Amino acid sequence: MSNLLQINNVTKSYGSKRALDDVTLEIAPGKIVGLLGSNGSGKSTLMKMVSGLLQPTKGTVSVTGIPVGLNTKSLVAFMPDRPLTESWMKVRDAIAYFQDFYQDFDIAKAREMLKFMNLNENDRVSILSKGMNERLQLTLTLSRDARLYLLDEPIGGVDPVARGKILDAIVEFYNENSSLIISTHLVRDIERIFDEVVFIREGEIVMKEEVENIRIKYGKSVDDMFKEVYAE
Repeated sequence: MSNLLQINNVTKSYGSKRALDDVTLEIAPGKIVGLLGSNGSGKSTLMKMVSGLLQPTKGTVSVTGIPVGLNTKSLVAFMPDRPLTESWMKVRDAIAYFQDFYQDFDIAKAREMLKFMNLNENDRVSILSKGMNERLQLTLTLSRDARLYLLDEPIGGVDPVARGKILDAIVEFYNENSSLIISTHLVRDIERIFDEVVFIREGEIVMKEEVENIRIKYGKSVDDMFKEVYAE
């Protein structure tokens, strides 16, 4: 099976500081992958590079064998850690904006997700709680027909009820022909949906393992393994 995402020896430097240091990573199709690390570990830098928003200082990144750039924009759907919407919008305006902007946007799926998320198309974005706003951002991202979805801290700063709804929506509406990478440091809340996890620390990949193997080989939960790796 050919890899959906291939990262080869990627380094990203800002002056003398290395945000990513010689990272090599492969992601196969049909996977929900946790990109796990503390704040400042390089998670967002890696996601922005895969989405084409940042260029590597060294190394290569490709999606379905195509080097990341203009030709991969339609293959990758990125939900950054800041909202993609404007405060003046209503929910329906945000949906219409994405429908205009992305040819692969599935309006029927978006409306189905809005219903699942208990979002009202007439609500103003500016009055949505953080949890409801995260639900909207997730709806906008997952309603695209992409091959690779990148969610940067989708449950950061939201209450447990909203977290549960967001995770349920990911499982419910995730396209199994694609892959989905979720960055987070809130491991316990989200590990139930992961097939694989990648631990990144100070810009380096320190572990990539299937979740089931962590439980069988090490006798630990992903959260326990995370605490062990980052306590060193």
